[in-house]
Amino acid sequence: MRACSPSPTVTVNIALVTTLKINGQSLDTDAAPDTPLLWVLRDHLRMTGTKYGCGMALCGACTVHIDGQATRSCVLPLQAVEARSITTIEGLSKDRNHPVQRAWLEIDVPQCGYCQSGQIMAAAALLESNPHPTDAEIDAAMSGNICRCGTYVRIRQAIHRAAQLRDPSA
Repeated sequence: MRACSPSPTVTVNIALVTTLKINGQSLDTDAAPDTPLLWVLRDHLRMTGTKYGCGMALCGACTVHIDGQATRSCVLPLQAVEARSITTIEGLSKDRNHPVQRAWLEIDVPQCGYCQSGQIMAAAALLESNPHPTDAEIDAAMSGNICRCGTYVRIRQAIHRAAQLRDPSA
């Protein structure tokens, strides 16, 4: 009797490609479907404006817009955003001339700056849904965005200023 040798094992790696709509462009990634969007943006697509803060959706540093809604990207799997519109800080405006960005600079909001992209994205989403928020509405909408430097008063002032820049007649 002849000994039978086992058949060779063939491993085939099939890269799944996911197409995302980010900042108005279709971009492909081969990231695993369960990869958090934050890491797809930063590591796979080299869009580093969105920051890692806590990894548990508690601090707001990773805020992006998904279909216009402020969303924490650190816990949102890639598979949940396919066929949805994603806007990052890089896509808020082509020339950094969005009213929130302009107000942020005018009021001199940033101190260390680490949380600012998340703060700006949350503020922009707030103003889209509520063009003239009160202090209480701003505080409620921004309460999930932590600023370790404590620039909350300037953040509130900048949101009011951005509302004026968006609608000078108001």
